[in-house]
Amino acid sequence: MVSYFFEDVKFPFKGRRENNAWLKAVAESEVKRLGSINIIFCSDNYILDVNQRYLNHDYFTDIITFDYCEGNVISGDLFISIDTVRDNAEFYKADSFDNELQRVMVHGVLHLIGYDDHTPEDQALMREKENYYLDFRAKMFPGK
Repeated sequence: MVSYFFEDVKFPFKGRRENNAWLKAVAESEVKRLGSINIIFCSDNYILDVNQRYLNHDYFTDIITFDYCEGNVISGDLFISIDTVRDNAEFYKADSFDNELQRVMVHGVLHLIGYDDHTPEDQALMREKENYYLDFRAKMFPGK
């Protein structure tokens, strides 16, 4: 089950049913089950506070993932800065803000599944998986 929350932002997130079906399909395709995932959309300042308070990191980021997985069931909290996603969509010339947001959401889910991005090799695999699942979503929901 995927739940959505909003902290320190007004953000009209649409397409929850499609997003839930997509993330469930991602988990199943990686031989995992979707447990409880909380997606918390927030501001840069909010995510900076989370980063400082819980991870002792003093920088902005697009996503922070807290992993509560047990066995093959993936669960966790995904804090996503709408401000940084919007900036990154422009900076990296993403197809759209929505596409960049979907990339960040699947990035968090891939972390819960067990993928990492600490080394250049890990980063390349993570990007490959993100692209694969973005294409997968486009095929699931053509025109959305």
